[in-house]
Amino acid sequence: MSIKYKELNTVGRYFRKKFGQSVYKVPISISGFTCPNIDGTVAKGGCTFCENDSFSPNLSKNKEKFKLHPDIKENPYINLQIQQLKLQYNATKNRLAKKFGAKKFIVYFQSFTNTYAPIETLTTLYTEALKLDNVVGLSIGTRSDCVTDEILRFLQELSLQQNPNSGLNNEIWVEYGIQSIYDETLEHINRGHNYANIKEWIEKTKGYNLLVCGHIIFGLPNETHEMMLNTIKESIKLGIDSIKIHPLYVTNNTLLAIEYKNGEFNPISEEDYIKTLIKSIQMLPDNISIQRVTAGIDNDSLIAPTWCKNKHSQINNIKKALKNINILY
Repeated sequence: MSIKYKELNTVGRYFRKKFGQSVYKVPISISGFTCPNIDGTVAKGGCTFCENDSFSPNLSKNKEKFKLHPDIKENPYINLQIQQLKLQYNATKNRLAKKFGAKKFIVYFQSFTNTYAPIETLTTLYTEALKLDNVVGLSIGTRSDCVTDEILRFLQELSLQQNPNSGLNNEIWVEYGIQSIYDETLEHINRGHNYANIKEWIEKTKGYNLLVCGHIIFGLPNETHEMMLNTIKESIKLGIDSIKIHPLYVTNNTLLAIEYKNGEFNPISEEDYIKTLIKSIQMLPDNISIQRVTAGIDNDSLIAPTWCKNKHSQINNIKKALKNINILY
């Protein structure tokens, strides 16, 4: 008797069902974008797991002089940023087209906080991104303390416009770093805001009928298996449409690296991570897609845990664990 497997509701499957073909996210990093937790607006030093130039002389020497901020009067570099957007998009688009035959794309504003800028800069960059060849939508990575109703209204307007490359309305996602629902954890990692702020702005974003992806980290300092699962439960209640989950790993030039070297932080084991991940996946309703099940970094900046170095091995182990509960990755 053959076993019937349920397919994991990955974002790739979601896109294929909606658009009738594969859609690829193209990550973009625009110079000038930063974070209020780095520039000192809400906190100093950034999140403890974020690479910080105050711990690296080389980073300090190379950091850019111009930084965006919502309150700056003008952005003299907007044309250069548009050029950067186009160059990055075309390079990645051409590579994906050659490798996978990719034809449709979503521009993913990935690095730093991509709503932390004057509204004129944001509207210009978002509009220009939607004009690029074969783009069907946007995904905007940000923090819950860096959005406003004005920004969300503009994104809602974009989401109501028909996209000529798909025949559907523009696909507009906002990606929020939830990380944890526990304020003591958010304070420990120097997040710069509390869970109430996350809850407020995700619910507001859903009120504008925008798609929301929540980022969750497993293995945060002092968090138990039950706490991680509670973060998943509460994130589901917020009405998120998709989720990214990954382990906390330690890299050079971070506050977390100091904690680890002082014996104040123990990274999650691969076994515990996969166990928590599988239970989380079983909790997800059918309408929530999964965009990431793990992460790692294969270079010398990784300090711990060593299992995060080989993402291919991680994925294979996760696939096996899912297959044991009759789910195909």
